[in-house]
Amino acid sequence: MKPLNIKIVLLALVFSAGSPLLADETLPTKNCTWCHGNPSAQGFWIAPRLAGQRQQYIEKELFSFSNHTRDNPSSKQYMWGAVANLSPQMVIDLANYFSTLSPRAADNGDKALVTMGKTIYEQGIPASNIVSCFVCHGPNAEGVGEIPRLGGLSYTYLKKRLEEWGKGYDVTAEPMPQVAKELTPVEIEEIASYLSFVK
Repeated sequence: MKPLNIKIVLLALVFSAGSPLLADETLPTKNCTWCHGNPSAQGFWIAPRLAGQRQQYIEKELFSFSNHTRDNPSSKQYMWGAVANLSPQMVIDLANYFSTLSPRAADNGDKALVTMGKTIYEQGIPASNIVSCFVCHGPNAEGVGEIPRLGGLSYTYLKKRLEEWGKGYDVTAEPMPQVAKELTPVEIEEIASYLSFVK
């Protein structure tokens, strides 16, 4: 192939990839993806998927780590230090970058619990005074603004977060601490299982 043709092909690849490729070259995304899934940020069992998460939610959580208001054990151990040197602009840029990546569902919950989990998500639990989850998180668990996308997150991560809220961590994330306190262990497993399969 002639040198001019090679340059044209390379330019075409760069521009067809869009902003995520360019952002990856200018942002310290590897510092994030070591734990959140390298290179596509699809998450691991303990570190949530960042790909496709709401931009405003990522920003809010990064600032909450920095302010130490998100105080669950994993946040203290890993995220408080990880964000210590991020500038406000870097927080915005990282949130924008990860929100543009295509998410994939974890698909790792218990399929036998999906039906009940979906019922809780869509209808809530009136007997426990718990409203449906989609009121805040959307009908497809896609999130809205600072309210996170839950669809497709890892079963293990979702279960752990609900359990931590129930124990009193991260009390500023209203109304989740109060909601989680009212959920039984089985109900938590049902919700987490259902959401792990949502595309």
